[in-house]
Amino acid sequence: MRPKNLINILVVFCLFSGHAPLHGQHSFSKNKTIVIAHRGDHTRAPENTLKAYENAIESGVDFIEVDLRATKDGELVVMHDATIDRMTDGKGTVSDLSFTEVRRLKVADKNHPEWGTYPIPTFNEVLRTCKGRVNIYLDFKNASVEKTYEAIQNAGMEKSIVVYLNAREDYAAWRKVAPHMPLMISLPEKMDNLTKLKDYLEEMDAEILDGSYAEYTKEKVDLIHKMKRLVWVDVQQRNETPDQWSRAISTGMDGLQTDHPHDLIAYLKHEGIR
Repeated sequence: MRPKNLINILVVFCLFSGHAPLHGQHSFSKNKTIVIAHRGDHTRAPENTLKAYENAIESGVDFIEVDLRATKDGELVVMHDATIDRMTDGKGTVSDLSFTEVRRLKVADKNHPEWGTYPIPTFNEVLRTCKGRVNIYLDFKNASVEKTYEAIQNAGMEKSIVVYLNAREDYAAWRKVAPHMPLMISLPEKMDNLTKLKDYLEEMDAEILDGSYAEYTKEKVDLIHKMKRLVWVDVQQRNETPDQWSRAISTGMDGLQTDHPHDLIAYLKHEGIR
């Protein structure tokens, strides 16, 4: 089946510049390899805080990754986990707490108390922090598509955001509400041959493919590029190495999501890639 929204693939390639991409390239940034700061740069501040995002912006990343959830009363806030237990001084589930309750909480990295405490950011605060400075990789966890897109429109950031989908049912909702918003999905398990991959891409016309860099071969990446998609992979972990970055880049990956954006950018500059 031919993708219904194939035009979106062309739109996304041209979102951030006025020209069409060459094979295997993109137009999200002047940089050949997109750098995505996973939950911001949390090597010097607690993850998913405005301070972590500021750190990432200062490092010169292309995108920051933002985890979006809704409170009990529908306010959009940023928290990776469904619960607040790991990252705050409280306990409970984000979706069971009111916005007032969430805003009273203090986010901290319990392994680094010297970094201080911060409030849980609202999505609007993140949009204001990023506008005109960096793009957003929106990890859409649990929220209203309509309310999320309204916030994006109000901020004037429709052309600065890609949306990662965790649930297949969110795909249709985003295509209906925001048909030109670039979408990202992970490869399903057992995508072990090129025929299956081609069939999947024809069924799900998301513009970007995600997943661990270890899931991809050069043959898979070449096929994805041939079908006018991009590949942004996860390399993030506590101890990333240049060998992992080099492997991902040599396989043809278009973007790397990292827990060490400052170090990755320094590596890319050293290698003459950035």
